[in-house]
Amino acid sequence: MNMQTALSTLGVTETTLTAAEKQQLDERGYLPLPDLLSPAQVAALRARYKELMREEGDEAGLEVHQEAGTERLANLVDKDPLFTICFTHPRVLAAMNHVLQGDFKLSSLNGRAALPGEGHQALHADWSEGVDPRNYQVCNSIWLLVDFTLENGATRIVPASHRTGQVPQNALEDPRATHPDEALLTGTAGTVVIFNSHLWHGGTVNRTDSTRYALHSYFTRRGHAPQTNFRALVSDAALARLSPEARFILAV
Repeated sequence: MNMQTALSTLGVTETTLTAAEKQQLDERGYLPLPDLLSPAQVAALRARYKELMREEGDEAGLEVHQEAGTERLANLVDKDPLFTICFTHPRVLAAMNHVLQGDFKLSSLNGRAALPGEGHQALHADWSEGVDPRNYQVCNSIWLLVDFTLENGATRIVPASHRTGQVPQNALEDPRATHPDEALLTGTAGTVVIFNSHLWHGGTVNRTDSTRYALHSYFTRRGHAPQTNFRALVSDAALARLSPEARFILAV
């Protein structure tokens, strides 16, 4: 198996993303893809999220990360075939292929739900240091399981900050403060937002009385250790239900 074969079999072609979409990823660092999930898929994924939170309780998210003020889930590859779409959808894979130049794998598939009154994060990048724009190492996707609004904790980003070669903790006096150039990633449930993970980003406060649900499928170059150790944490039964191409994207 190689990347070209895997992507082709999973439905990725040269035209899966338009030239304008690729240009936005290059220049702005993010790309909303509306309606990648149907309303029925959104409802099923959101219901499964809530069910897993009830099942896992205080252990939820421990495989990767827990965060005060949020309901975190991790290792979703192992937990339900519903989540397979999050690392096999051709539009998402085409975006990862473009940003990471044909050298990528899934690093983690997690959930983050901001609770009412919570969810604010400092601006950060998902890499410890700035990189040359020709050498990006990580790229992420946010799967909106509810509408992201100005009020419910939508992710903030600083457009084009991925091209600065800097990380916010070194460039900003206070990464938790509002940035003059920041924008909020709002959109309807079923949208997937691709963002170059060197882009400065962070959650905002959920000022509503409802939990704001999202999934993150996060990709890295194949030479890096994944955020989730799939070889150790994904069961044989879960791997057996995946196609060879999906397993190649997991690098297992």
